Parts: sequence; structure tokens; C-alpha cells
Amino acid sequence: MSRARIAGIVALGVAAAATAFALAPPAYAANEAVNVWLTTTSDGGGRTVTRGLQQQAATAFAASSPAATHTITVNENTRYQTFEGAGASITDTTAYLLRGGAVSAATRDAVMRKLFHPTDGIGLSFVRNPIGASDLSRPGNVSLDDTCCNLNDFHANGYDNNVRLLTQQAKQLNPALRVKGVPWSAPGWMKDNGRMDQMGWLKAEYYPMYAQYLVKYVQMYQAAGVPVNYISVQNEPNCCQAGNPPAMTYPGMSWNSSGLLELTKNHVIPAFRAAGLSTKVLVHDWNYGDWGQIGAGIVSDATLRNDPLFGGIAWHGYSGSPSVGSQVHSQYPSVHMFSTEHSGGTWVGNQHNDDMSDIINYTRNWSESVVKWSLAVNQFMGPHNGGCGTCTGLITVQEGGARAGQVDYTIEYYTTGHLTKFVRPGAQRIDSTANGTVQNVAWRNSDGSKALIAHNGGTSSQSIRVVWGGQSFTYPMPARTTATFTWSGTQGGGGPTNPPPTGRTGPITGLAGKCLDIAGANGADGTAVQVYDCNGTAAQQWTIGTDGTVRALGKCLDVRDNSTANGARVQIWTCSGSANQRWTATASRDLTSVSAGKCLDVVDNNSANGTPTQIWSCTGAANQKWTVPAA
Repeated sequence: MSRARIAGIVALGVAAAATAFALAPPAYAANEAVNVWLTTTSDGGGRTVTRGLQQQAATAFAASSPAATHTITVNENTRYQTFEGAGASITDTTAYLLRGGAVSAATRDAVMRKLFHPTDGIGLSFVRNPIGASDLSRPGNVSLDDTCCNLNDFHANGYDNNVRLLTQQAKQLNPALRVKGVPWSAPGWMKDNGRMDQMGWLKAEYYPMYAQYLVKYVQMYQAAGVPVNYISVQNEPNCCQAGNPPAMTYPGMSWNSSGLLELTKNHVIPAFRAAGLSTKVLVHDWNYGDWGQIGAGIVSDATLRNDPLFGGIAWHGYSGSPSVGSQVHSQYPSVHMFSTEHSGGTWVGNQHNDDMSDIINYTRNWSESVVKWSLAVNQFMGPHNGGCGTCTGLITVQEGGARAGQVDYTIEYYTTGHLTKFVRPGAQRIDSTANGTVQNVAWRNSDGSKALIAHNGGTSSQSIRVVWGGQSFTYPMPARTTATFTWSGTQGGGGPTNPPPTGRTGPITGLAGKCLDIAGANGADGTAVQVYDCNGTAAQQWTIGTDGTVRALGKCLDVRDNSTANGARVQIWTCSGSANQRWTATASRDLTSVSAGKCLDVVDNNSANGTPTQIWSCTGAANQKWTVPAA
């Protein structure tokens, strides 16, 4: 939707009628330059790269452009989820290959730079690392404390050292890197079968100690200067031999949703809180197709969903449709979602097409991340510890043979780079026309730059016409080719005012006399807006703008993900002119969202400090009544 250039109306105090304020038209870009990068494969399997992330001659928007076989309209004023990052897993296999002698230190440093540096490389921004052994480990089922029956020997075996050192290096190369940890199994002595493989249930008496095991993992990384942003308590719960446990040849665990809920809600989150950790806990960490059996029963618990340390849902893409993500988002609009594993492999018919379909469809269905499986394997797709012996990575390390020590960059490096090199953490997905022939997804970075990722997976060329505001450009898309188009500027037909509008400034008070407050006085995009004791700080000084915005700390009060559903959380975000950042203050003390027609609401009518806000159908209740700055 485009935004009118005349500002909306804000009714204040006891005024029965509102006054409209006409704003000077903002300055919009014209004939904006568009940079173009292409990747092309030449074979039916999508693995032979003939052109990898090669920059092409720039094009430019114009008032008109030639017709094309496909039109993609990009509208940056319609925004969805926020991007957390994309990347792969630093498995024990990866750590062994890059730090175990297979490559020289100079080669390792050059490879890591090409992987993680935002300018010199592709800027990978999310790693999901196994806690202990997985299937892509050197043979042997090893945890971070294999000594029963306490945690006194935690990490005495040094098993995770090289994984942690690579993660430290990645964080130094890309400070925006997000880090997630996830175990394939608890230590065997905590389980009823006494071993990490062959499935097995976590013994009830070890739930508290297992929570402390995860606390110690996070603290170990923190001490190394690597904050762990997210934890899942289990990779692929109840996979993959529930009916025949002895056939499970790599670490895994038997779980049901009630057990996972108990562990997460009543042990792990309280242990993190008691330890002063801000790491958020994700649930499910399994396929779209397994949602009904595992994740649904966990996320249905409202107490868990509303806990500040609940991070959201982690998805894998091996079965089921990504459209499940949109279905779950409709049910729980404030719950974050992440794609955390989908491996490349020899079973994939066309790796190029598969990768781009994942990147586009996962994010079009609300995923905030796209994470591949192992960052690296050798030329024999190992070492592996049972499980997947046919998985591929972003790089292939030659171990032994005539090319020993050399590193090859696979198609998965280039496909992932089409996202990570141009879309940075904090970006928001913006609207673009869905197209079955030229799949696409578009993003707006926090600095206002745009990235449109488009893929022609067919064997014949296509042409696309990209429309943005009142401008467009036409571009030929070769067969078997991915393109990323980037540009800056402000979309014609809508956008933020320049300079920001003036208005009345002061605290906004609500339920139990508490103030509307930016959590932690943190001005970063996506920071929650809550209620808190009034303290006179800048985090509680709100300007009711003449354009309908409500601003503090230089940011706008924003309905997350452009949602109109009950329960959508409210945050601050860089002012963009979108309808989900415009509000109306009424004489009856409602503060209503222009885009949703719903009231700013304190969750669960709870006046405790730190209670978040949301939008909800207007009821007239006290938790929806606000006193805004007076004229």
C-alpha cells in the first residue's frame, strides 16, 4: 500500500474534532542507480557454477521502461518480519577440517574471511552450532560432560574448543553475527538408555541438571566474548528412529511435546533467568511437517509464549510446506520464526533451484533466518558420525589426495551469498509481487537500501520489469540464474517526511499510572515497548507527531511485521511512513493503530513493570486507556 503524502489526523485531549496538517512533500529519489549481481549454473543438477556472484553493469530506474514477460512490483511501505541473519552450522566436522590440520592457517583465515566478512566475503550472519556430537562430527558420541553424575567436569574434555574458536573468528569478522546452540542429545548418563545414540529419554530427575548444562554452555561462550543469542533444547525431537531405537546411529533423543514444554518452561528458562542470561529459547527445531506432533503442543502454552526469554519457533525444511509458517503466524502473530536447518545433498535434484526456493519461500512465510546445515564437509561428505553421509556444505575441503588442503566453494556458497551479502540483520522484508517463474523476495535494510533477490530456475531466459513507486527498470534474466538487485533512495508515492514532523512531547501514561516505555532505553530497531514506572527518562518522552506518528528516541511506535491481528506486539522502528506507524489518539483516551483499527493494549491487563504492549480489538478496558501529552 502506498501512503498519502498528506499526513493523517491525530485527535488529542478533549477536542471533538481533529485538525489535519498538510506537510511539505518529501524529496524522493529519481533515476536511482541499481547494482546487479548474478549467479548462473550450467547443468541440470544446479551444481556447476559458471558465474558466481559476479557484479554486472549497473542499470537505473526511469520514469518508464520497456515491457517484459514478468512484472515485479516492490513496495517498501508494506513491511513484514525483521531479518535476524543467515548462514550455516559450525559443526565438529567443520571445525576439524578448518582447524584440525586439513588446511593451513593462512588458508583457513582466507576462507573464513570469504564466508563471514560483510565486504570482502558474503557476510554470513547466523551460525547454529551443535552442543556436543551430531551426525556431522568425527566418529564418537561425545557430550560436553561425559562424567556422571554432576557437571563438575563440564568441558574438561575440550570437545567444543575448535568450534568455539571458529565462532570467535566469525564474530570478529562480522560483529552482527547471531549465534545459536542446540544439542542433538543430553549426555548419555542423563538418559534412560545410558548413551547418546539409539534415542532414549531424558530422565526426569535430570531435567534441572540438563538446564544447568545449557547454562554452562552459554556462559562458556560469553566468557570467550561470543554472546549466544538463541538456544534450542533439542535438535529434531523424536527423530529419527522412534519405532526402532537401536537403528539410530547418531545422537538423538526421544521426546513428546509435553516433556519439551516441561523442560523449556519450568527448567531451562528459569535457569537462564536465575543466571542473568538474556539468551532466548527456541522450540520445535524440526520440520514444517512435524508441527502438529511436536511444536503445536508447546507453543499453545500462553505462559511460555509471553515469557520474555521465549524466542520463537525453529523450522527445518525436510518435510512439509513452508506455508505452515504463515498458518502459524496467523494463529500467533507475535511469535518469531526462524529457518534453522536444511542441508544440501546428493539427493537434491537441482541444488541451485532448491536453495533459492528455500531462501525465498521460507522468508515469504515469516522466517527471520535461513540457515543451512554444515558449513563444510570434505570431498567424501564427511567426516560423519552416522546419519547423513550425503550432505554437502557451502565449502568442500580437500582432505588428502592430490588437492589436499584446497577449498572449493559450492553453489550453496553463492546462493546463500545472494541473501547475506546484501541483506543485513535488522532489515525488514518488504512487499514484492509473487511469481512462479521468477521467484523473488525483497528487503529494506535499516539504512534504507533495498535488495531484490530474483531467481529464474528454468532453461529459457525471461525478462522482468521491476516497478518501485513511480519508476521502473527492465532486465533480462538468463536461464538458470539468480540475481540480486540493490538500490537506495525513497520510494515515490509514500515515505517518511523530511524533516521529521513536530508535535506535542511528554510521557504517555496508562494502566495503573504506568508510563509507556522503551525497554532498556534501547533505541535499536525492534526494541519492545512496555509499561514501566514513570521515571522521566528519554525512553518515556513521546512526541505525538503532526503526521500521526508517535516517536521516542528518534524512532516510531510500530506494529511489528505490519500485522493487523490481535496480539501483534508493538515495538520501535526507524520511521518509514508506513500505516503501521500511524496512530490516532481519541477523546475517549484510546490510542488506535491506523493500519489495524485496533487499540494499543497492555498484555493480559497486567500492570507489572516490563509488561509488553500489543494491538487488540478496542474494548474500552483500562489496559487500553492512555493519557497523551496535552496541547
